[in-house]
Amino acid sequence: MAKALEGKRIVIAGSRKISEMSEIIERQGGVPVVRPQQGTLVLAEDEVKRDLLQVLESGTDWFIFTTGTGLEALLDQAERIGVRSPLLDIVKQSKVGARGYKTLAKLKQLGIEPVADDDDGTTQGLIRKLEAYDFEGQGVTVQLHGEPMPSLVGFFERKGAAVRAILPYKHVPPDAQVSRRLCQEIADASVDAVCFTSAVQVRYFYQFAKQNGLDRQITESLNRRVLAAAVGKVTAEALREEGVSRVLAPDIERMGAMIVELAHYYRNQSGRKGMRE
Repeated sequence: MAKALEGKRIVIAGSRKISEMSEIIERQGGVPVVRPQQGTLVLAEDEVKRDLLQVLESGTDWFIFTTGTGLEALLDQAERIGVRSPLLDIVKQSKVGARGYKTLAKLKQLGIEPVADDDDGTTQGLIRKLEAYDFEGQGVTVQLHGEPMPSLVGFFERKGAAVRAILPYKHVPPDAQVSRRLCQEIADASVDAVCFTSAVQVRYFYQFAKQNGLDRQITESLNRRVLAAAVGKVTAEALREEGVSRVLAPDIERMGAMIVELAHYYRNQSGRKGMRE
């Protein structure tokens, strides 16, 4: 019996866990095609040191954590400058909001129970939970995740809060030649599916496509010939915002689950084709 991804060329648009994802694709009979659309993370150490020292000096009423990676990076940098323990003391004295299951798990490891966390892994989900709280005159410290979050920061500002944003790491754009090659592969359907593991990858990829006048062609191909797969709701929403209506996403937001969902999709497609024949 043929494997579900037999002969399928599956693009990995992420830059992390490439070998693990490739192995899962290969076990299903597929051919992994690595085309990272997320540049290397760059730590913003000087800026974070300044921001951390300001938090330690003035305190904060709320701490909002948006990614597990960002929380870990923040604590690592606090450790390097010798303020991890006092930072955790301030976090524990503050009201805490969390977005994403990885963030929530990391906080619980630290003995921190958020008063508000999302119900769907999205920024809007977190905002819905925070609507019930009064932020007038409150100090809110928001941990960003590689790029600005205008919807979340704007929410607190409209509520009358004094917002301080901390960006413990920054994304850099992917290699332009890699993006150009992926554009061509999607346009001519020489790949079967593209797996996006973060919304950042979608934004960078479409930014490149738009700058080169290829976005409409890309979207048309993703809607008709090449399948777009997203690791979760946030990434799927980023694709839909670009006009991609055909998006496959697993219920469990994991990279492995995304590949398994992809295998189920092609197995079902093959079954329907067999019934027609």
